[in-house]
Amino acid sequence: MEKLLHNKQIYSYYEYQSEAEFEAEIVQQYAQIFGDRTIYIDIKKRIGKGILTIPDGYLIDLSFIDDPRLYIIENELSTHDPYKHIGSQILKFAISYKESGRKIKSFLLDHIQANQNALELINKSLEKLPYRNIDDLIEDLIYEKPVSAIVIIDRASDELENVLGQLTINTDIIEFQTYKNEADTIHKFIPFNSDIRESKKGVQTNINTDDLNTVVVPAREEGFESEFIANDRWYKIRINAAMIDKIKYIAAYQTAPISAITHVAEVSSIEKWKDTNKYVLNFKHPAEKIGPIKLSKDKDGRGMAPQAPRYTSYERLTTAKT
Repeated sequence: MEKLLHNKQIYSYYEYQSEAEFEAEIVQQYAQIFGDRTIYIDIKKRIGKGILTIPDGYLIDLSFIDDPRLYIIENELSTHDPYKHIGSQILKFAISYKESGRKIKSFLLDHIQANQNALELINKSLEKLPYRNIDDLIEDLIYEKPVSAIVIIDRASDELENVLGQLTINTDIIEFQTYKNEADTIHKFIPFNSDIRESKKGVQTNINTDDLNTVVVPAREEGFESEFIANDRWYKIRINAAMIDKIKYIAAYQTAPISAITHVAEVSSIEKWKDTNKYVLNFKHPAEKIGPIKLSKDKDGRGMAPQAPRYTSYERLTTAKT
């Protein structure tokens, strides 16, 4: 059993006894998981019986002021069969989503009107959004924008990745784990869209995702030469659902000893990579040399090298010195 050591205290991995217990904890911690500019709606029973399948919840994400999004939420335990349970639930909902739009809209509006915090967040956001009112916003979220899914699970697996890779609906995975001792509890997770938020650190409540059109990927020498340069592509990359239709360029950060961004390419297409929930980015033309844009270092000579994809704007990338 895994252990965590924190402040000289040992915490043991906690196994949830039921999905209901797990879901209750997710609802309790949703602001930490998703951010304070989101509305998590978990009262699924109030939707009624007219929908083919009912997700565990909905998430209205207002973090990116120019691009609000609606997500369906599935809270799952890894003991469930990812093929029969998780995959079928999301597939059924994706099929019935548009047909059930009116009931979903009514449910979301009822919840917002009954929740003062949600209502205040929506109204404040509407001051900067191009919608006449709340009704207009929800209408757009349901019928005009692509709906995506978020699976929150205690342990992710290759089987789950394989299942989600078969679906056309874009799906993010959040692994949420709990550790306990006799006196305290620790939750371990990577916050939703954290890599996007870190790209705009300092202005998190006013992110303009239209600026984020470039993904920077760390690349080791062998993969860089054989794929980025020779095959005009980069593959097996995890991309947030909110960014799929925004990426126009990809840049390669070559790892040590080069430690610099050295090439950039325009993206022609983004496709699922084989039977996975990851993607391959195909280039329109061979990658071009830039920079090199060296990794900046602190006074002790240490740099914070990217370990996973990070987002920026093409303009910011091409004018950067470090």
